[in-house]
Amino acid sequence: MVVDDDDAQRTDLSEVLSSFGIVPVTAVDGRDALDKLATVEVDAIITDLVMPRVDGFELLRELYSQGNRTPVIALTGFGSIDSAIAVVHELKAFWFLEKPVNPGVLRELLERAVTQKGLVDEAARLNRQLSYRGVLGDLVGTSAPMQQIYALIRQAAPASVPIFISGESGTGKELVARAIHRLSPRADGPFVAINCAALPETLMESELFGYEKGAFTGATERRAGCFEEAQGGTLLLDEIGEMSIGTQAKLLRVLEDSRVRRLGGHKEFRVDVRVIAATNRPPEEAIKEQRLRSDLYYRLNVFHIRLPPLRDHKEDIPAIAEAMILDLNQKHECRIAELHPEVLDKFHAYNWPGNVRELRNIIERAAIVAGEGTILPRHLPVSLKGPGAEPQRFEQGDVIRLPIGASLREVEKACILLTLKHTGDNKRRAAKLLGISVRTLHNRLAAFAEEESKRVPAAKG
Repeated sequence: MVVDDDDAQRTDLSEVLSSFGIVPVTAVDGRDALDKLATVEVDAIITDLVMPRVDGFELLRELYSQGNRTPVIALTGFGSIDSAIAVVHELKAFWFLEKPVNPGVLRELLERAVTQKGLVDEAARLNRQLSYRGVLGDLVGTSAPMQQIYALIRQAAPASVPIFISGESGTGKELVARAIHRLSPRADGPFVAINCAALPETLMESELFGYEKGAFTGATERRAGCFEEAQGGTLLLDEIGEMSIGTQAKLLRVLEDSRVRRLGGHKEFRVDVRVIAATNRPPEEAIKEQRLRSDLYYRLNVFHIRLPPLRDHKEDIPAIAEAMILDLNQKHECRIAELHPEVLDKFHAYNWPGNVRELRNIIERAAIVAGEGTILPRHLPVSLKGPGAEPQRFEQGDVIRLPIGASLREVEKACILLTLKHTGDNKRRAAKLLGISVRTLHNRLAAFAEEESKRVPAAKG
């Protein structure tokens, strides 16, 4: 970001940065810079010191008080070493440059500044992880059950034996599989996941083993299966109990021989793949119901990891929620800072049948509704507000009141317009809240405008 009240100098500096391959963001003074930094992240700031409204000194003080550690290069025309020392040491600037600026020196300082920002960001990330006191990949938790899971992952990862993961839906079975892969000697290889419950029996074998051209109607070319795609890496077979018994028998043979034959093929070829299987039901129960072959289970169950449901380690909710908020802020361009204590109380009182996945869905919705600041109880869905709770309302107490007999078109229009009001006419956020695309939202607004124009009576001559 370039901050300078002089139009000519701001333009000259922007052109110099553009010649370096940098896309600059400009601000006319410190106030303008602070406003833009609230919505835009930059790698470095180049600022003049003497400006109207908010000068460079005040800009540096405000950035420091906000905890913003973006490197700042201060431009000074004073020719005074005392002022330069004050800027660098007392006001925490990265460096200073006297005007006129030497492009070569500026480029070198910018490279150093960007490197420093990368180190600062990495340190902040590591500090966040340390603050959780329990992080492994995308898994977060400080509780004894989660510490046991981390220990099992570290023990299992170095070997190439099959692993069986069980746990209720939403407990993070795929996250565990990915953590095992990242910590294993196969980390540089591919990680391929297939959901056995999402594929019909007729497609499962072709997905697993691949097929040759002409193997069946529609097979117009050769296609590699998941075992080939995962060569040298890891293959996750999620919901293994939903795979047909016949396909399970063929899978067992591949696991025993490490050899695969494509559908319609005549030759087998060797594969080097680590298989991880997962199921959301107790495997003993699946075997008893004849949904899972016992011999396949024993072949896969060299190392078994059972994931606890979220209700059994609710003490991890604050740390898990914090990690989710960091991710969702980037995903949805929100600026959520924290959860209100009452929200955490409700989270601790809830039973979480959908486990961590349900927690993420609720926080994601609340983050979109809140937009910034603190997630409050009113941002939560009715299911978490307790018995007798009123229907979910928009912020500031806004509600939609429509008479009985109102048309669906009127209801739709009222909902869209009130949502836009709530989001400050931010159509992207409004579309997310409404569950429609931005394009659909624009089409609806255009239709409303056209309907309104037809209602306006023609002017009398």
